[in-house]
Amino acid sequence: MSEQYLTANGLKLAYEEFGNQAHPPIILVMGLGSQLVHWPLEFCKNLAAQGYRVIRFDNRDIGLSEKIDTQEEPSIPSIMLRKALRLPVSVPYDLHDMALDSIGVLDALEIDAAHWVGVSMGGMISQIVAAQHPARCLSLTSIMSTTGNPKLPQASLKIRAQLLKRPPANSDQAYLDHMMTTRKMIASPGFPISDDELKQRIEMSYKRSFYPRGYRNQVAAIMATGDRRKLLKKIITPTLVIHGHDDPLVPVEGGIDTARHIKHANLHLIKGMGHDLPPGLCELLVEQVHAHIERTTSNIKAA
Repeated sequence: MSEQYLTANGLKLAYEEFGNQAHPPIILVMGLGSQLVHWPLEFCKNLAAQGYRVIRFDNRDIGLSEKIDTQEEPSIPSIMLRKALRLPVSVPYDLHDMALDSIGVLDALEIDAAHWVGVSMGGMISQIVAAQHPARCLSLTSIMSTTGNPKLPQASLKIRAQLLKRPPANSDQAYLDHMMTTRKMIASPGFPISDDELKQRIEMSYKRSFYPRGYRNQVAAIMATGDRRKLLKKIITPTLVIHGHDDPLVPVEGGIDTARHIKHANLHLIKGMGHDLPPGLCELLVEQVHAHIERTTSNIKAA
């Protein structure tokens, strides 16, 4: 399937669709530094087979979507210090801007409202959409995401240090080794993926687009947006929160805190799930998302 392009919030974004355009739309919002191809084809096609129009897209600054041209790269240590001191920070954009990008995708495709499924940072973006644009959100599924609560457990220093390393740019093999190490550190222990398949995924992403500055801009966006608990309390959209018991990057407390702050949210915790979307997990996630949407639709019809 080849990418198409649309203009959303003034930016050119790449996207793909699966399924019948007459079916209820699901918009998939991907996580930090990850391209639309990180939504597994199996997941997208199986959702479409359940009777949905499935849309996945590259966030700004990643993949084939428009890059944000700034003179200076944001300093992550400086942002961390200023946030700790409760001082204002200056970043190219924040998650609220990215939420408006997502709304722009609906506008460009002439979709009034959709079911939203976001993973990690994409879950944060989708939460903001649900809170600030409830009329555009039929249901929300927040996967392996969190609230921005600074008191929650964090990833280990080892993992955080690995994620903030600059990936080697002068050697394809060095980049592959770096990403293999990173992905294995956050993988799902109960749903293992072979080295060959992991390598294939990384190489596909690397050949499609390599723009590490976009990753750092998105890290800055997450940090600048900060704690969203008050915002989450405004969400009235039927919400499903899915999180892994064994998530080493966003510990399970992040999912629990998300469900706690969204009224009537359903929480589904999965043993053996880490911070990735391995093949063995796709069928279960499709079942959970489809069941949530079915419940939401039935409740709306009953009302």
